[in-house]
Amino acid sequence: MSARRCVVLGDVMLDVVVQPNAPIQSTSDTPSKVHVTRGGSGANLAVALRATGHDVIYVGAAGRDAACEIFVKALHRAGVTSELELVNDPTGTVVVLVGDNGQRSMLTDRGANSRLSEAFVEECLVAPFDHLHVSGYLLLDPARRGVGERALAIARERGSSTSVDVCSVAPLRETTAEVFLRSAGRVTQLFANDEEATTLASSPDMTSALEVLASMFDEAIITWGANGARGAAGAERFSAPAREVPVRDTTGAGDAAAGTYLGARLHGVPPEPALASAMVAAARTVTGFGALGY
Repeated sequence: MSARRCVVLGDVMLDVVVQPNAPIQSTSDTPSKVHVTRGGSGANLAVALRATGHDVIYVGAAGRDAACEIFVKALHRAGVTSELELVNDPTGTVVVLVGDNGQRSMLTDRGANSRLSEAFVEECLVAPFDHLHVSGYLLLDPARRGVGERALAIARERGSSTSVDVCSVAPLRETTAEVFLRSAGRVTQLFANDEEATTLASSPDMTSALEVLASMFDEAIITWGANGARGAAGAERFSAPAREVPVRDTTGAGDAAAGTYLGARLHGVPPEPALASAMVAAARTVTGFGALGY
C-alpha cells in the first residue's frame, strides 16, 4: 500500500532528561547525566510513523524561543513537516527523571501548548489527509480538549481513519475515564499502557481491560513494559513479546511502538506482525537515553 498523508496533533515540548548517578542530595549537588532535546509524546509518535514511510505533518503550539527552534529542527531532520501556531507563552518543557531501572517520572510545564487554537487546527486540516492522530495530552487538558474533539470530528466527517494515545495515567485519573472516552469518541485505534488501560476500562487486569476497550474501538493496543503488548482488532486477539535488551531509559518507548504499529497498519500489514514490529521499535528506544535514543 502506498504512503499515506498523516496529521499528528500534539504537544511541542523540550525534554530535559536527567539520570542521577548517585542518591539525590536535597540541599547540594548530585552528579547526573543530563540531556536536552526535542520532546513531546505526539512528536515521538510522529517520528516513528514517518520512519515507516508515510508523509507526516505535525500540528501544535509553541513559543517564539530557542526551545521551539530545537523542536522544529529535530522534526525536520526526521522528515516530519511542522505546522506550529506561534504564541507569546514559552514552549512547553518537561523534566524527565530517569531511575536506575530505566523507569521515569516527569515534571511538566505545558506552556504554549495550552494556547493551541481551534481556528489554527481547522486551517491545518483544510488540505486532504488520510489519517489523524491526536495525542491524549490534548484530551487531558481541559483548556484544549475541545480542540482535539473538533479535529477528530473533522477527520470523521472526511472519512479519514483516526487514533488516540492515552499518554499519561495521573491526568487520566483526574480527568476521569468517562470524560476521556467521550472526547476520544470511537477512534479507529486506541493506544494505552497497562495502567492507562485498566484505568480507562475500570478493569482489574489487562485481559478484562482489553475486552472492554475492544468493545469501544476498532483496534485497541496495550503496551505492558517487559511483558510486551496485547491487542484487539475486531474479533482478533493478538500479542507480541518485548525484546530482551538492556533497559537504559523507557522514555518514548510507548510512542515508538504506537507510531510503528500505526504506520504498519496504514501500509496494510495485519495486526499481529504490525505489533511485532512495534516491539522492535520500542526495544531500540529503551537502549538509549531520552526519547531520541542518545
